[in-house]
Order: sequence, then C-alpha cells, then structure tokens
Amino acid sequence: MIFKCRNSIKKTDYHKTKIACYMGFITQAIAANFAPLLFLKFHSDYHISLGNIALISTFFFFTQLLVDLFCAKFVDHIGYRVCIIASEIFSALGLLGLAFLPDFLPDPFIGIICSVIVYAIGSGLIEVLCSPIIEACPFENKEATMSLLHSFYCWGAVGTILISSLFFLIFGIDNWKWLAVIWAIIPAVNTYNFMTCPIEPLVDNGSGMGIKNLFSRPFFWVAICLMICSGASELAMAQWASAYAEAALGLSKALGDLAGPCMFAVTMGISRIIFGKYGEQLDLMKFMGGSGILCVVCYLLAALSSSPIIGLIGCIACGFSVGIMWPGTISISSKTFPTGGTAMFSLLAMAGDLGGSIGPGIVGRITQNAGNNIRIGMGFGLIFPVILLFMLFLLYRKKSTQPQISKH
Repeated sequence: MIFKCRNSIKKTDYHKTKIACYMGFITQAIAANFAPLLFLKFHSDYHISLGNIALISTFFFFTQLLVDLFCAKFVDHIGYRVCIIASEIFSALGLLGLAFLPDFLPDPFIGIICSVIVYAIGSGLIEVLCSPIIEACPFENKEATMSLLHSFYCWGAVGTILISSLFFLIFGIDNWKWLAVIWAIIPAVNTYNFMTCPIEPLVDNGSGMGIKNLFSRPFFWVAICLMICSGASELAMAQWASAYAEAALGLSKALGDLAGPCMFAVTMGISRIIFGKYGEQLDLMKFMGGSGILCVVCYLLAALSSSPIIGLIGCIACGFSVGIMWPGTISISSKTFPTGGTAMFSLLAMAGDLGGSIGPGIVGRITQNAGNNIRIGMGFGLIFPVILLFMLFLLYRKKSTQPQISKH
C-alpha cells in the first residue's frame, strides 16, 4: 500500500518533467530559428560576406551532429540530469553570447560563430535527451505523448518568428540584442525545472544496446533511413517555402517568411497535436503511411504546378505530412528496441539532422544548376519523400513480422 501511494505521488510529479521537456523543445526552436532572422542584419552591420553568413547554419547543424555522437557514447555514464541541465545552461549562454560577443571580439563573425556553437551544443543535447526522458516517464499513451512533445518545437518556431517580427516592428531591428537576452531567459528558467523534476533512467546503467548491436538489426537501418528522409523532406521544403510565398503573393522577404516557413511550422504542429490528442484512437503506422502519401503529393504540387499559389499550398501542407515522421519513428523504435537506450535516441537524432543538412543543400544545388528554377530543384527533391514512403512500407512489413526485441 505504501509503495502504491509513493508511486501515485511520483506520477503526479512527472507533470513537472513534461513541462520541462516542453520548454526544452521551445528552447531548441529558439536556437534554430532566431539567428536566421538576423542574417541580413549581420551582413549589413558587421560587413560579413553572404558566404560566411551561410556558414552560421552549417556550424549549427554540424555541432548538433557531433553532440548526437557524443550522447551515444557518454550520456549514460554522465547521467541524464547533469546533461539536460547543461543543455539549458549552454543554450542560455549561447544566446547571451550572440548579444555581446560580436562587439567584444575583434572579428564579429568569430563572436557569432562561437555563440552559435555554444547554443548548438545545448540544442543538440535537448534534441537527444528530452525524448528518452519522456519515454521513461510512466505515461499512459507513450506514442501520443511523444507526438505532443515534439509539437512544442513547431510552436516554439512559430512563436520565435512571430514574436521576433513583432519586436522588430515595434522596437526596431537595431535592438535585436535585447531580444536575444530576453530569449535567453527561457532556458535559464528551465534550468531550475530540470534541477527539480523527477528524471528516471530509460534503462539500467550498462544494460542498453550498444551502437554495434543496434546497427546489426535490419529494422534499425530502416528506421535510420526513415529519419534521414524525414529530415531531408522537412528541411528541403521548409527552406523554399518562403520563396514560394514571395512568388505567389508578391510579399516581402519578412512577410514571405511568415506565410511560408511559419505556416509550414503551424501545419507540422497541428499534425503532432492531432496525434497527441487522439493517438489512442489512431493507428500510428496508418497515420504515418497516409502522411507519407501526402508528402509525395505535396512535392508533386511544388514541382509540377504552374500556379505559385498551388505550389505554396503544397509547401505549407508538407509541414502536416512530415509532422508525425520524427516522433513516430522514435516511438516505433522505442517499442521495438526497449533496451535501445541513449545510443538509439542519439543515432536517430543524428540521422534526422543529417537529412536536414543534406536535403536543402541538394535541392539548392540542383536549383542553381537549372538556372535558379525552384520547380526543377523540387522535382529532384521528390526522391526524399518517395524513399520515405518506401521505408514506411518496409517498416510496416518488418513491424508486422518481427517480434519485439527485449534482449541486447
């Protein structure tokens, strides 16, 4: 009886863990979306070349990839609480550094890059650790909870774009450093949340499947490929949504960002909210399958439609189609490999980041070689959702024939 009482009190306390992880994903969204809003400001104020400006995103994603690898090897030994608290501290310090380091260092570009690397470390830790922290909590419907968790990245991205745009409109973009300091408050506050909330280990120390063991499973390779294609399909389309908005509606770059990437994030968040709310009534594999088909249709609209408006609709709807892929793949992998541990979450995150890095680059290169024809670039980018759909088919077949793996 005493054990049951203690257990029920603990379950109530896990609501704090959920809130902390929600704020963690909002922090990650701020880290990923705030600096790109200032690229042209950096270019004009600090006289940084556009080529070097492009390196800011490269350093951000490359740092996240390195953090993913670090987590796969060392987080279980260091401990989840220490690492997730560190993620918030790094995020806050990086955002504060963005406000001050460019003026303090002789080369402003070095100051920006140092700040980006610091908050990218925090972002990478959040990306890897929040999912297993939630997975280890005793919630009823893990798949729906995971989808709801990942929706907070989308709402964080929307909030970052909208609030930053409103701030620039009211106070002027010259005061962007104050906004960077304001954004740093969120991870600073969340540091306390992670210090005080209950955190359980996903598996006993030393009992998780190793990297070698995971890669020996064909099912895991399918999940890795699905994550790569999910990241590529998501980021390749999101990057070009602004261009479609500008072409379709004749909007400025700022308004194009709101109508394109911002609406893309909204539909992606809606997809995750729907599964988060009605996950118990929905079949995850069927939801992912339908989303995969929609993703292919969206890319076809963007590539083949002669109407910019229809192309823009395809871009925006694509957000809904890719919304479930990342959290859905994590949920299926967690069920298939219950002892996958941190290594599994780290490798899946690394695969998603890899896809998010190469997808936009490939589409951009094809577009450039085709005389800046975005539709041809999107036509080539169709390969990502097609492979994604094929991986979903393999995932469905393997899931229906392969028993759950409980031993490592």
